[in-house]
Amino acid sequence: MYEKTNPNGSTATSSGLALLRDPALNRGTGFSEAERDKYNLRGFLPPHIHTQEEQAERVLERLRLLTDPLEKYVALNALHDRNESLFFRVLCENIDEMQPLVYTPTVGLACQRFGHIFQRPRGLFIGANDRGRIAQLLRNWPYRAGIIVVTDGERILGLGDLGANGMGIPVGKLSLYTACAGVHPQLCLPVMLDVGCNNAAMLEDPFYVGLRQRRLVGAAYDELMEEFITAATEVFPGVMVQFEDFANHNAFRLLKKYRDRICTFNDDIQGTAAVALAGIFSALRINGGKLTEQKLLFLGAGEAATGIADLVVTAMMADGLTESAARQRCWAVDSRGLVVKSRTDLTEHKLPYAHDHAPVGDFLGAIKALQPTAIVGVAAVGGTFTQAVLEEMARINKQPIVFALSNPTSKAECTAEEAYRWTKGRALFACGSPFDPVKFEGNTFVPRQGNNSYIFPGVGLGAMVSRSRRISDEMFMVAAQTLAQLVTQADLGQGSLYPALPRIREVSAHIATAVAECAYKSGLAGKPKPDDVAADVRSQMFDPNY
Repeated sequence: MYEKTNPNGSTATSSGLALLRDPALNRGTGFSEAERDKYNLRGFLPPHIHTQEEQAERVLERLRLLTDPLEKYVALNALHDRNESLFFRVLCENIDEMQPLVYTPTVGLACQRFGHIFQRPRGLFIGANDRGRIAQLLRNWPYRAGIIVVTDGERILGLGDLGANGMGIPVGKLSLYTACAGVHPQLCLPVMLDVGCNNAAMLEDPFYVGLRQRRLVGAAYDELMEEFITAATEVFPGVMVQFEDFANHNAFRLLKKYRDRICTFNDDIQGTAAVALAGIFSALRINGGKLTEQKLLFLGAGEAATGIADLVVTAMMADGLTESAARQRCWAVDSRGLVVKSRTDLTEHKLPYAHDHAPVGDFLGAIKALQPTAIVGVAAVGGTFTQAVLEEMARINKQPIVFALSNPTSKAECTAEEAYRWTKGRALFACGSPFDPVKFEGNTFVPRQGNNSYIFPGVGLGAMVSRSRRISDEMFMVAAQTLAQLVTQADLGQGSLYPALPRIREVSAHIATAVAECAYKSGLAGKPKPDDVAADVRSQMFDPNY
């Protein structure tokens, strides 16, 4: 029997066809002559033995023959289902090419088409019809989960309610936990909490995979969520739960309800905040500005905007501003105009950033009235950073900070080329979706995504390694500071506000170390501090090579 030690110390065994059909154990044509004899594989495999490097080259050759990103997504999923180690080697060694396929922007289309491309289940689907037996469902999972990424599918990227089709998001996020930070894949559990769907197109699709009912609301929703959280922490003691792509009306209150009770965070609120703050730190290294002198104007006033504003306020307070003064430097425009105190339609999370000001109905008008140094797009409305908007930002700022963070690409506020062209090459630009380098007036700008994958994998790894009981705001602050410090002068010289993506495992290791140090310092760690925290982090990072 083939044996493999799991991260919890248990041993997985298999042989023959069962071994070849277990993606966690299968090496395909990489099994040696001795292994083929020992594990009853003779005859099931062609005779030539390929190294994992050769297998990876074969995968890449086939993949690059495909022209449709969705077909590439399906092919990578099939590889993941067949040979997990090979999948992660391909992903790790070609992260620039693969991340847009396994996550944004392709994952958005994959979720829209999820029922049509469905091949094999991954993770756990927990439905509203599973009330009273969620712990039993979780015990069906064959591994000891260390990280759960859970969604209810109501706000998938900028695409809205996709219901159970949103399972592509937790699956993609957890692939990045392994590829970007080396979290062992057997510690990763994707969960779709299927509470229904209010998208008629989904419910009418004959291939839709979820419950064909309207969404649970109110007490019924909360009771299901409470049962899930209680069961998850009972079945997997110390598990970290990451909330992903919940709608605003649930995201803020669920984070508030559980953040001081379990080890949890909301990546759309806190992860986005940290990566955006890191980008601002990098931009200020270029233009020489001070954080406390910045005025930020958000297009959008939901989870991402509030999360970024909250963390920026915390950073400004650390630099000497009062909380009130720091909040006065963060403004937002929602679908009804500038968020101001006189409005009577504001939800709770918008109130801290509702300031005294005359009403302004549109984004360009708000820029002219407020004279911001930075604009941050997080409303998922494509094309809203118009030529007039960007020209106005360039008129009032020598080097305007322009963050078009919405994704997928169809929802981007502007393209990189538009940002540079309409500011005459002066924008300090970050994006939520990938864009190619831009040549403008003899200069080549290399825009990089303000992608949460720079933050959440390292935060999760640091919390797991230290066995942190909570995820604190301070952890996201140190994550942002660490990320910004890893941007080189060469990066900044070409307009890149983030490190090159191929450095992501190094970046995540540094962030995990900083987060673990924070856990030990604040008394949140569940184990004694080791002599060398960085070495402890690296010792627990998964290596996909055979």
